[in-house]
Amino acid sequence: MADDDRKGLFLGLVGVTIFGLTLPATRLAVEGLDPYVIALGRGIVAAAIAALALRLSGESLPPRSTLVPLVICAAGVVLGFPLFATLAMQYVPASHGGVVLAILPLATAVAGVLVAGERPSPGFWLCGVLGSVAVLAFTLAADGGGSGLHLADLLLVAAVISAGVGYAYGGVLARTLGGWQTISWALVISTPVLALLLIVLQRPVNWSAPAAVWAGFLYLAIASQFFGFFAWYRGLALGGVAKVGQTQLLQPFITLAASALLLSETITPLEIGFALVVVGIVAAGRRMRVDRIS
Repeated sequence: MADDDRKGLFLGLVGVTIFGLTLPATRLAVEGLDPYVIALGRGIVAAAIAALALRLSGESLPPRSTLVPLVICAAGVVLGFPLFATLAMQYVPASHGGVVLAILPLATAVAGVLVAGERPSPGFWLCGVLGSVAVLAFTLAADGGGSGLHLADLLLVAAVISAGVGYAYGGVLARTLGGWQTISWALVISTPVLALLLIVLQRPVNWSAPAAVWAGFLYLAIASQFFGFFAWYRGLALGGVAKVGQTQLLQPFITLAASALLLSETITPLEIGFALVVVGIVAAGRRMRVDRIS
């Protein structure tokens, strides 16, 4: 069990690192592409890769009992999160979005309790709350008090809820289906809905967009929407939804680093200091008890 926990935490960190570049890549993409084309198109491209992978590996259809959980998982991580996060990135910087998404570990833990049959100890909850509070405090300090609740913040909260539920259901499914199979089937069953929405919305595609814009889109489709989940769902299955979900506390700082590299944002000592605090809280959270009921 201890070995599974270590493997789960490592794979969770790999997934979080990939996901940490999602908002910067989205900011690049929205500079030249319609947000609905990005949010829906990334899923369709990823689904094509997933279908090929399933075909080449000779995977059989998942059991009928997994259909409803797969649909809920897909609604969260294939449709909900990409759509809400992409719409939000029209209005706020990637760094702002990264800090708001810092509440995602707590949302994932709550979803794990409700969905995955896990019961974190009070100490674990305390670490989760302290970590989220620390990152939110960082946002207020960096923004000089902030300027009030923005529509983008509501969209990001909706993205958090979507991802938390999708992660929890995906983590449970990965225990039986496997990590990459879970996201692959979620993508495949989502394709008709994604394609229908694109047809109904009739959004224009800017084929002449700069290379950086298309690079951002391709990263979202290939890495964020597909390969990142290979490690992430396997990590959740091995180490548990709530505990491995704590590695998401590092994601805002990965996002900040990527924003500095890709979007020329400045990283300050304040950000580094808060990053160290959060890493310490995550390390403490790893030692807290999380019981798996089912």
